[in-house]
This record gives sequence, C-alpha cells and structure tokens, in this order.
Amino acid sequence: MQTNPATPLDDDETAAAPTHTATAPEHFDTVARGMARWARERPDIDASGKAVVGRVLRLQGVILKAVNATLAAHGLKYPAYAILATLRVEGAPYRLSPSQLQQTMLFSSGGISNLLLRLEKDGLVRRTSDRSDRRGVIVELTDKGVALADVAMTDHANTERHLIRMFSQDERAQMADMLARMLVVNADAPGYV
Repeated sequence: MQTNPATPLDDDETAAAPTHTATAPEHFDTVARGMARWARERPDIDASGKAVVGRVLRLQGVILKAVNATLAAHGLKYPAYAILATLRVEGAPYRLSPSQLQQTMLFSSGGISNLLLRLEKDGLVRRTSDRSDRRGVIVELTDKGVALADVAMTDHANTERHLIRMFSQDERAQMADMLARMLVVNADAPGYV
C-alpha cells in the first residue's frame, strides 16, 4: 500500500501494515553487503554491531531526506523546524533561553545562533532580554512562528508515522524501548576501544 507521507494514517491502515520480521533483500541493504565483505576479508573481527549501528547510521540519512522533503513545503529544513517545534511544545508563551533550547534539541548544533538569526529575520522568533538575567537572552515564537510550527508539526508527525508504517504497534513500542535503552547506556560514552 502506497501512502503519502503527508497523509495521516488511520487506525485501519496502521493495523493493516505488514508486520513481517524478514530482513530486506540484500540488494536493498547496504549494511548487509558491507557486513558480508567484512566477514570475507576480516573474519577475525566480530562486526555484528554493524547490523544495528550501521543501519541506524544509514537510517539517519533516509529519515532526514524524508523529513526535509516534507518540511520543504513550509520553507523549512529540520534544524530550523526543530527550534520552532521545541518552542511550540514548551507551551505559551513559547519561550526558552538559547541554552535551554539547545539542551532540549534532538540534534547538536554549534550554529544555533545562525539559525536563530535566520528565524528572527523571517519573523518566526524574536529575541528579548531576560528579565531575570540582564546579560541573558530569551527566544520566543512570534504569532507567525506559532502558526507555521502548528502546520509543520502535523506534517512532520505524519511523515514519522509513514516511516515506521511497516511495524505493528507492539513492534514500535519494542523498538522505541530498545533505542531508548541504547541512548541511555551510551549517552556519555566518548567511544569504546
């Protein structure tokens, strides 16, 4: 069943989504091909971590491509959208300090100042002095920013559901739990050698 990412899935479509657990055909799975080459050339190395980590890395590109295609209709790319959505879900009056904003983002960005400048120029956010800290700044959504965030958030959520349409509700919950556990355990790990 072909579904438009911007079209919401109703409960019947979600329930009817395929729930098979078979892996994708090898010609679609770059990671499986890479792992086969590793096994052939370096059988002494246990490369089993690539089955998960390699696919997560590959999925990052797939997900961002789909999300950015959806957000393009609103004149946004994911980093700018993430700022608007983060402020929107903070609740009225939709404001945070830049450091609070950075801490709640799902991506790390050294260029958050440049993003804020662009969003401010577009009339989507405004920066004001922090009343509790004269040296501080507060970023808040404008009415135009709230309106754009509301529409874009709906389309973004539809795209996310479209990306996981092949999983049952139970599989989604299990995957979410496993990914959350992986994030928590590795949150502060600089690397393992």
